[in-house]
Amino acid sequence: MIVRDAGDAWQIVLQTDHADLAEGFAAAWADRGPRHDSLVLAARRHDDGWATWERSPLVDADSRPVAFLDVHVPAHLAFYRAGIMAITDEDPYAGLLVSMHGAGIYRQRYGSDPGLALSRAPEVQELVDAFVEEQESGYAERVAAIGVAEELRWEDYHRLQWHDRFSLAFCMRDWDAPGDPFDVGSYRFEPLGAWRTRVTPYPFAEPSLALRLVRRLLPKRPWTQAEFRDAFAAAAPEAVAVAVER
Repeated sequence: MIVRDAGDAWQIVLQTDHADLAEGFAAAWADRGPRHDSLVLAARRHDDGWATWERSPLVDADSRPVAFLDVHVPAHLAFYRAGIMAITDEDPYAGLLVSMHGAGIYRQRYGSDPGLALSRAPEVQELVDAFVEEQESGYAERVAAIGVAEELRWEDYHRLQWHDRFSLAFCMRDWDAPGDPFDVGSYRFEPLGAWRTRVTPYPFAEPSLALRLVRRLLPKRPWTQAEFRDAFAAAAPEAVAVAVER
């Protein structure tokens, strides 16, 4: 789950809903390679493994919903493995990109996002390193079977990271009003109003982009685990319109 403090409530975006927004960015991206359809699928399904965990999301000792960067890492490794396998069954190249994404989470997106870190990863560093080695050790065989060039898979991996990061920019910030510009890697976001921004350099094929993000709002209050699970399951999802302009 992606959790944002929204004043008197928690804004919660499921990882799968975040991925739907990432898919919209991927589909509209102007710079695309010959396997663009697989990349769009990878964007849509890159966090499918989270669906198991999010059937009963957790709260911590302070009744704050446990966000994706703070999840118990052995659980994350297990469900991410399952997600990679399921995606590979549908599209081997999409599965390769999601495998790279999963390993890259623990390697700061292979150096492109130095601030990315799962807070509990150092507790089980040996397990993390084994997961990354397991994924990376299979790339040569996967690449040969798919028949994809090394240059293209890395280009598509980095495209996937932009789609993910653009979506996270909307999931993790307050978009109720205009705000100060901020950077997502080499892109500058200039918030223009509610859920609306200008992006420079502009990466999409059309001069403006209209998407939607599904979120849930839950009140801040002391929660037991069971109470939070039931309230979360009953919370009505809200779709907000997301606009990106040149």
